[in-house]
Amino acid sequence: MSREEVAYTEKLVAINRVAKVVKGGKRFSFSALVVIGDGKGRVGYANGKAREVADAVKKASDRAKRSLVRIPMREGRTLHHDVVGHFGAGRVVLRAAVSGTGIIAGGAMRSVFEALGIQDVVSKCVGSANPHNMVRATFVALQATVSPKFIAGKRGKRIGEVTSRRAFSVK
Repeated sequence: MSREEVAYTEKLVAINRVAKVVKGGKRFSFSALVVIGDGKGRVGYANGKAREVADAVKKASDRAKRSLVRIPMREGRTLHHDVVGHFGAGRVVLRAAVSGTGIIAGGAMRSVFEALGIQDVVSKCVGSANPHNMVRATFVALQATVSPKFIAGKRGKRIGEVTSRRAFSVK
């Protein structure tokens, strides 16, 4: 039984040079934060650390592939509902958007949305703009989203009974 190879989108979010002071001076290494996704609702992130940048990125992307999570999306392009995520001092607000809005987000959050495959979303980071905290807060928010199908199944109702008509006004 062979597993089919999925093409992943890899986004390098941040690189830090880390110095360790040793007897002979300073020993430098690099830390890389990578977000990886298939563009169809699966996304993961990880941190990698090595003496060379390329090795750190490779370690991070290998770890990110093992930490993939599935996020429910509406019409394969946006979120089902608005959601807030917290991590550390960072807070993110994610809002569903009408078709054609595009990705309105800052650097770290934009990488997550592009790897995930979301095309229309409006987001804002409040508090810390540290890329590590932003990515983790975005994942907290994304994992808090639920689909109407899941809610309907949990309540024992039909999907139409738990969703209301969405009235997006296009101006």
